[in-house]
Amino acid sequence: MSTSVLLASGSEIRQQLLLGAGVAINVETSPVDEPSIMAALLQENAKPRDIADTLAEYKGRRVAIKNPDKIVISADQVLVCEGQVYSKPDTQEQAMKQLQQLRGKGHQLLSAVVIFEDGAPVWRHIGRAQLVMRDFSDAFLAEYVQKIGDDILTTVGCYKLESLGVQLFSQVQGDYFTILGLPLIEVLGFLRTRGVLPT
Repeated sequence: MSTSVLLASGSEIRQQLLLGAGVAINVETSPVDEPSIMAALLQENAKPRDIADTLAEYKGRRVAIKNPDKIVISADQVLVCEGQVYSKPDTQEQAMKQLQQLRGKGHQLLSAVVIFEDGAPVWRHIGRAQLVMRDFSDAFLAEYVQKIGDDILTTVGCYKLESLGVQLFSQVQGDYFTILGLPLIEVLGFLRTRGVLPT
């Protein structure tokens, strides 16, 4: 049994979380047309949890098929507010509009992870967290977007809770790692069953 682990995600925070927890990883990503996949799933009225899970599986599948001797970890995250599923914005203007829509409301983050062995998915988990954005001013929002810059385009919610994004919130409920994009405790538990980590 191989204990070599590949992360099929370009997310810096996911890499940092795994490395910080003592998991030796290499990173390999494969391009996936996320907007097209999400659009197709929304047209089929797929549930948000199924969208997150499907996106995570798509992101990992090609990498896993090319590396059947490795454990491949793939993850994705969707945000749901008032029944609408949000994806990463393409521009700062879109990010601003999205934050205006989320302002003063609660939303749910769904962080899906799929783990592959022998080129096939063998384990999956979806973490959930509930967050409430405070009713911040337009001036605060403009300053926030200006300070964050294009980094705002790297996350589904236009925020990073581990940095300035925490100022957007009045309430946060749920696992911190899930909010950052990887249900780390559960992933570490799986890796122990495969001898990647000591028990």
